[in-house]
Amino acid sequence: MTEKKYIVALDQGTTSSRAMLVDADGRVVDAVQNPFPQVYPQPGWVEHDPRDILSSQLGALTELLVAHNLGAKDIDSIGITNQRETTVVWNRETGEPVMNAIVWQCRRTAPIVEELCGDPAVARRIADTTGLVPDAYFSASKVKWLLDNVPGARADAEAGKLAFGTVDSWLVWSLTDGQVHATDVTNASRTMLYDIHEMRWDPWLLDLFGIPASMLPDVRPSSADYGVTANPGVVRGVPIRGVAGDQQAALFGQCCFEAGQAKNTYGTGCFLLMHTGREACRSTHRLVTTLAASGPGAPGPEYALEGSVFMAGALLQWLRDELGLIDDVAETSAIARSVNSTDGVYVVPAFTGLGAPYWDADARGAIYGLTRGTGRAHIVRAALESLAYQVHDLAVAMEADAGVRLSVLNVDGGASANDFLMQFQSDILRTPLRRPQNAETTALGAAFLAGLATGFWKDAEALCALRSSDDVYEPGMEDERHAKLLEGWARAVKRTMSDALSS
Repeated sequence: MTEKKYIVALDQGTTSSRAMLVDADGRVVDAVQNPFPQVYPQPGWVEHDPRDILSSQLGALTELLVAHNLGAKDIDSIGITNQRETTVVWNRETGEPVMNAIVWQCRRTAPIVEELCGDPAVARRIADTTGLVPDAYFSASKVKWLLDNVPGARADAEAGKLAFGTVDSWLVWSLTDGQVHATDVTNASRTMLYDIHEMRWDPWLLDLFGIPASMLPDVRPSSADYGVTANPGVVRGVPIRGVAGDQQAALFGQCCFEAGQAKNTYGTGCFLLMHTGREACRSTHRLVTTLAASGPGAPGPEYALEGSVFMAGALLQWLRDELGLIDDVAETSAIARSVNSTDGVYVVPAFTGLGAPYWDADARGAIYGLTRGTGRAHIVRAALESLAYQVHDLAVAMEADAGVRLSVLNVDGGASANDFLMQFQSDILRTPLRRPQNAETTALGAAFLAGLATGFWKDAEALCALRSSDDVYEPGMEDERHAKLLEGWARAVKRTMSDALSS
């Protein structure tokens, strides 16, 4: 085993920055979390001060190392994972951001996307090149807005004075004290400026959004050399060897290295990613094609399909906070099991419309099948089942796009602790589910990528061997019941669609 004891994973999220200490057995020994302020200048706008991101992240790193009395000699390397799409532009000479970062959730640039990408031929070319559906969510329009709205920014950018990066680039630049301006392939693939087939920044897209190429970071593999720490505020001389966007890091942390392997993160919504191997599958269901993180020595780029469910944990919070049906989300498993079925009740949580594969923004949530005998437990159970149905619909769309059967679903995130939900999910998908003992799969992914680059871990097989104690759920539902439940769900969704509501 290596003489270095640990890898540090920096997990820079939307509301907090975390630093985690990971040992050779893949265990998170300790973690420090620092929240930072959210900035809402006006409705629909979301910003972060890049200095807040930096201080919260470097503070967490320092606190972690001090608590365990660790220096550079004890740390093998650092891996970074980050909120994706969030856009930072800073001055190369001073290191100062030109303004707050525009966060992935921010909708201010929707008119720009509409103006530049409204032509179906343009939208098609963007989708073909980047794998993405044109949207304000991605970084391209955010960079354009910054250059057009910060006084002097465009002139400075054209003079080569400004640097653009997603949050990983900002952290790498800051940690190396301005010596490295780089990103990894997974974050590059979320900017809507990167050709995921040619593996380069796309000149046509840079021209479309009016972004000088001099602003862009160097794009490197996810497991690679990103310099060493040189910032006077942190421990110096530690190699940075892993970088990946959060969802791709979770896919890697779940050891989904082969086509057909997938992970689903049950958070506020759900993020489902399926590895599709060396093939970039063009979706016909408006899923997103994206680059997956690869370990060292990969023969070429690897790809994934990505889709999201809008309402997952948020639905359970609604049961608690708005309806008062539960006191604690943790009790929903036992409540659901107190009845044998929902007695025909279906919850369709289309609070903000329906995502893939329906794509109906005007659909609205509903509860169907209520009778006088319907009680609290039936509604709670139906809510949990709706999460599984939504993931099922997404998985079916993915399988159709990829031409690959979902062999196993790896799960993480808060709601994955719900045993009822996990068993029902396995039953409805007819696929085994694997839940790791360590649910911090995003941070683990970053650590794994760094540790493979340095030889801390030998290879992908060694990582898979660390997962021997997973909880496994096997499907066991009889065919007739399975068909009947899915038929009922499809009927409920159909009645919720906007065309049904208006007729």
